[in-house]
Amino acid sequence: MLMSNRDRIARLHYMPYSFRVLQAGDHVLCAVTGRKIALEDLRYWSIARQEPYANADASVQAELQARGAR
Repeated sequence: MLMSNRDRIARLHYMPYSFRVLQAGDHVLCAVTGRKIALEDLRYWSIARQEPYANADASVQAELQARGAR
């Protein structure tokens, strides 16, 4: 039986300029907002924290939170 990747969360390894799929899926969840991000729409992530973001604002918010926690 074939397994569909539709509506499944992917597990990714984030690298500079790209990411590698570790577990197949069609989306990830934003680490700040919890919003679904289709893999083809994923543009923002943290290599250090290995987490995805829905948009630039969420990315900045995560960075500010991480800096404040140190």
